[in-house]
Amino acid sequence: MLGTEPSGATRTVIVTVDDDPSVSRAVARDLRRRYGEEHRIVRAESGESALEALREMRLRGDAVAVILADYRMPAMNGIEFLERAMDVYPGARRVLLTAYADTGAAIDAINVVDLDHYLLKPWDPPEEKLYPVVDALLDAWRASDHRPVRETKVIGHRWSARSSGVREFLARNQVPYHWYASDEPEGRKLLAAADEDGVRLPVVITPDGKPLVEPTDQDLASSVGLATTPSARFYDLVVIGGGPAGLGSAVYGASEGLRTVLVERTATGGQAGQSSRIENYLGFPDGVSGGQLTDRAHRQATRFGAEILTACEVTGLEVSGSARTVTFADGSAVSAHTVILATGVSYRQLDAPGVSELTGRGVFYGSALTEAARCQEQDVYIVGGANSAGQAAVYLARGAKSVTILVRGDSLTSSMSHYLVQQIGATPAIRVRTRSEVVSAEGEDHLERITLRDTTTGETETVDAGWLFVFIGAAPLTDWLDGVVLRDERGFVVAGPDLAPPGERPVDWPLERPPYHLETSVPGVFVAGDARAESAKRVASAVGEGAMAVMLVHRYLERL
Repeated sequence: MLGTEPSGATRTVIVTVDDDPSVSRAVARDLRRRYGEEHRIVRAESGESALEALREMRLRGDAVAVILADYRMPAMNGIEFLERAMDVYPGARRVLLTAYADTGAAIDAINVVDLDHYLLKPWDPPEEKLYPVVDALLDAWRASDHRPVRETKVIGHRWSARSSGVREFLARNQVPYHWYASDEPEGRKLLAAADEDGVRLPVVITPDGKPLVEPTDQDLASSVGLATTPSARFYDLVVIGGGPAGLGSAVYGASEGLRTVLVERTATGGQAGQSSRIENYLGFPDGVSGGQLTDRAHRQATRFGAEILTACEVTGLEVSGSARTVTFADGSAVSAHTVILATGVSYRQLDAPGVSELTGRGVFYGSALTEAARCQEQDVYIVGGANSAGQAAVYLARGAKSVTILVRGDSLTSSMSHYLVQQIGATPAIRVRTRSEVVSAEGEDHLERITLRDTTTGETETVDAGWLFVFIGAAPLTDWLDGVVLRDERGFVVAGPDLAPPGERPVDWPLERPPYHLETSVPGVFVAGDARAESAKRVASAVGEGAMAVMLVHRYLERL
């Protein structure tokens, strides 16, 4: 039997265990009388049930200050129980309740379980024999401050690709979490509390104590309070993609009274959200991190009333009369008068032997800022010559032993902003290796070596490398639009005047008016940002196109 006092989640816990129901109730009664206002009293009538309760409290992040256990319990005596309880709450103060005849065993237990005190039964009157002892133990516990913080906990292996993905998902969605390695003592304790052996990783423990084993992004989003399903079936505007263009559309759409929902498959911010520092964005003379910019835009959009869905993968777009229906991977759908495609782009995969197998285990696409701390005093390699690669190099060089940028061309000047080229040149830890490409990657459980080839001479060289960050080219995330919206040969969405030669009508265009500037081959469906053919591929232009797309949405709605 397990009993608990109703309480707020912030109160610390005092646990009492005794197999005699009358004694158990008496201990709880006396503790409640003195400590019930400030502490939650949990009582159990067996060691096993008490251990189960402790594990649940540990997963929730509850603070257990004192544990009182009876010595003579049949299945598991008090010393055995306290020894196992130490693994769950090592900082809790431990008290053994004994009869006079058991004082010898109690004294021996001081050395076995580092017992803080033993109490003789009966303890009457509690004012003299119980409360002074518990008062002292509570004071000692407060002084040592073993109180856990209620937070999301991630237990995984340092070279697990999915563990890295979970950390990145939480970080990009501004969810505080604490990382525990599965092969270290604290990680093993949390796995034991979750009744897991560490074979299936990662294990995520939510703030309310629920363990999630190998969770999907949608599992994570739901568990930490991120919206994953729309609150309505029909909107004025559906924005697909949460990068700068999508967030710009959501802010301007919602602020101008449109019922707006933004759908994002991973985390708002897109590639810009992963940037360590953006220094050429208007209004931020000292620069701003992608995460900061994203967080501000996210909060701004929700303040105006935009609904933001996370971990929702869009798989299709259907046109039915004036409705535009967006379908999701789980089979659900949402409809609207208009749609803005702001899906952005993803980094192209590095096609070299060994790279795919080691992705997430030393090979990363994008900044992967959650890995930066582990690059301290390490040799880091970056593939790519555009701004995102340069920003990552400058950021990682703060702590890495060295950062080598690998580019196929003769220099960075043709693909990277001038201010970044200057910063890289002024950073001693950064080396630019031109006319170089990665032709293979090797390692057992993680990246250990890469082989480089000189694109001019063909000569190869194998170097030790534990970290490789890849920023090569941009692939639009538009395959799901095939057969619905016109795209160019690379997959970018064609819009406005690019839909037909000057003076000609676009093929199959159903309206008398010509397409608006950012309107696609489907009326009422617009495109903004990097997914648009011939776009500028800059944060500022993406935000501007998001705002312009909303202006055109209004024009479209006025003529419905």
